[in-house]
Amino acid sequence: MTLCVVITGGASGLGAALVKRYAQAGAKICIADLHAERAKKVIKDNAQQAADLFFQPCDITSQADVEDLLEAVKARWGKLDILINNAGVATGGSLAFEDIEQWQWVLNINLLGMVRMTQAFAPLLAMQKNTHLINIASQAGITPIPYMASYNASKAAVVSFSETMHLELAKDGIHVSVVCPSFFATNLDESMRSTQPGVHDLVKKLLSRSDIDADEVANIIKSRADAGDFMILSHKLGKRALWLKRLMPTNRYMAMMKKKLQRFGPKK
Repeated sequence: MTLCVVITGGASGLGAALVKRYAQAGAKICIADLHAERAKKVIKDNAQQAADLFFQPCDITSQADVEDLLEAVKARWGKLDILINNAGVATGGSLAFEDIEQWQWVLNINLLGMVRMTQAFAPLLAMQKNTHLINIASQAGITPIPYMASYNASKAAVVSFSETMHLELAKDGIHVSVVCPSFFATNLDESMRSTQPGVHDLVKKLLSRSDIDADEVANIIKSRADAGDFMILSHKLGKRALWLKRLMPTNRYMAMMKKKLQRFGPKK
């Protein structure tokens, strides 16, 4: 059976790596993104391996765009096996530097964009059994660090939303996974908003430190999603951090993190 897959934010970064991975599996893939030129390159690079590959412009903050995407998928395939909610943006800065507009912007994309997509596509996924919803959150949503409060909060909300959907959509034959990757080399910093000096450099530094790349993260996502995992962690240090948080008494864990992060922050 040929899988039909929709990937939001599929024109670059992790999204493009996921397109590549599912194309290697011979899937039919829709790239839902704002960047047509980048999508053209992804299609050119993967068209020979994918059973079908097309681009549908979509702004996930627009209900009309999401509905147009749904109609395009229905018209082309008549079904959907996997929805990957990957599109997202980054924000940073201390509490004083993140105004309400920045909070609203990141929540509208990272959280509400995912809600719009899920509400629109869940009925299509439910039309057949053993379908899959894969939500891309972040390590920041489970083990947050300073100077990224709005981003951390948006990704923590994605984790909670995914937990709820995992329970709620099970009756419809939809399996839900949430992915919590740590920092790795990608173009996330391009979309990042911050008014605090030094934050962009801090994020670029964190992105460059990873020992795995987007292709490896995409391989892990597909492998663990195929195995039926709910929470997918891609980084060894991320797994260790989560286990420490789960196993240690909360006060002890927070004291340890405050000490560890004393010198962490943007350079002035």
